Amino acid sequence: MSKAAAYFDTAYFNNVQEALRGAGICEPVLVIDKTRLDANIKALRKILPRGMAYRIVAKSLPAAPLLAHIAKQAKTDRLMSFNATMVGQLLDAMPACDQLLGKPVAAAGLASFLKSLSPAQKKHLGQVQWLVDTPARLAEYAALAKKHRLALRVNLEIDVGLHRGGMAPGDALQAALDMLAVDKYLTLSGMMGYEPHLTKIPRLGGWRRRAQKGAADLYAAALAQARHRFGAAHVKNMVRNTAGSPTFGLYKDTQIANELAAGSALVKPSDFDIPILRDFQAAAFIATPALKVSDGVRFPALEYANTMLGKPQSGKSVFIHGGYWMAHAVHPKGLKTSSMFGRSSNQELLVAPKNTKLAVDDFVFLRPTQSEAVFLQFPKIAVFEGTGKRAGISDIWTPLPVSA
Repeated sequence: MSKAAAYFDTAYFNNVQEALRGAGICEPVLVIDKTRLDANIKALRKILPRGMAYRIVAKSLPAAPLLAHIAKQAKTDRLMSFNATMVGQLLDAMPACDQLLGKPVAAAGLASFLKSLSPAQKKHLGQVQWLVDTPARLAEYAALAKKHRLALRVNLEIDVGLHRGGMAPGDALQAALDMLAVDKYLTLSGMMGYEPHLTKIPRLGGWRRRAQKGAADLYAAALAQARHRFGAAHVKNMVRNTAGSPTFGLYKDTQIANELAAGSALVKPSDFDIPILRDFQAAAFIATPALKVSDGVRFPALEYANTMLGKPQSGKSVFIHGGYWMAHAVHPKGLKTSSMFGRSSNQELLVAPKNTKLAVDDFVFLRPTQSEAVFLQFPKIAVFEGTGKRAGISDIWTPLPVSA
């Protein structure tokens, strides 16, 4: 059996099922394999170049105990949050960590957040770097900081080729740098150049190589503008963020970026089955009970039609607890959704091969395609740990409250 096949073999999922039963879990639950998670953390640390910092992408791993565990194992105190609500949640849960916003917050959202700050949150507000993508948004932030008399750290979003926003080197970036250089309440804490497109560009004809060089050149030009306005020492010491799970393995030194961000790679949902993450293991699954299992596959009303469809089709009908997640079934093997019956988030029908050994109340296991869109759909995370007879559910983690 190959290493990849072993990740999804029957013995493994039987172990997880017995662990869930032993913990008294009998409803849909998200499962994280802590042993595999820790192996993925080690794989990530092995890839990081010397001197490169690592920032945990919290939106992809939205549970405070999970983030705390990764921070400890990866030896980092850096988080990436994605909205003002999450900033507040992480200020409460992990106040000593440095937070970098992964996308800009509307000025109205920042205003509401600043008004709602608790004394403890206000004390640690300096741990947050607010991402700013335009001079206009920067001016709005400057007005809010002055109104509340609060110092805000600003990280400038640089367009290095994704073209999803941010400032390319040039006049707009210069206007932002000039504004930051004289503002009483705002400080330049760093720059972010996100480039998830790089590993998706075909290699044919050197297209990918040129895109990678183009991204590096744009980032270098932006840094050069910052050096001219703030000095080499400031730029050397500020946060120079880039990458994500699909691209953090591309970097070999810290000449341009000095920190890399990643999150999904540590639990590896199926959208991240890409060559650059071949050494990472799938570490997150949905476990849900089979509510009803029957021989044959029947569809409503077709029993009255004088066609072959009126007879039960070969296979088994498996109605699961819940469904319609961004996930696909991986155990038992051969389970598929039915396009004729349709999808359901209540009791979804999965069609199984007729020889499938699955009884009522047995668990069906699905692998998420993403983590950020799935984790927050479950009220608890069952932490599976160990192998064989020593395997079990070692903890229950609670996800962060849902935020936009």
